[in-house]
Amino acid sequence: MIIYTTGAVALDPGEILDNPELELRARNLSAELRCLVCQNQSIVDSNAPLARDLRLLVRERITMGDSDVEVIKYIVDRYGEFILLRPPLGWHTLFLWLSPLLFLAFGLSLAYFASKQQKGLQITADGQNLEPLTDTEQQRLKRMLNFD
Repeated sequence: MIIYTTGAVALDPGEILDNPELELRARNLSAELRCLVCQNQSIVDSNAPLARDLRLLVRERITMGDSDVEVIKYIVDRYGEFILLRPPLGWHTLFLWLSPLLFLAFGLSLAYFASKQQKGLQITADGQNLEPLTDTEQQRLKRMLNFD
């Protein structure tokens, strides 16, 4: 039997704010923050104690009246931009944003040059490379096939 489960939300009932609008803001902001323990999960999806502390911190800042930008700035000031799941585009994150395109271009160029190298190369069934026939060999082959 195969059991398929999706990531359960890691919120404890004590973490949920009474005001639904503030709770929605807290969840949206928490979804943008990386769990520093798990590193590829948001703090919403993580069960790590640090993620719980960060979720509580987000809710605390929201109830204090901070805007979304102020909450994110407060947390980034303390933990650095690494905590953001989607870091902003800047000169220091340019390689991070461009690296997928660089890898794609590198892969395509490898495929292009590999196909150029294979063009014109004939390979026998036993894997040996064959050189193209010379004019003399082609004429001789035609004579043999036509039985002239």
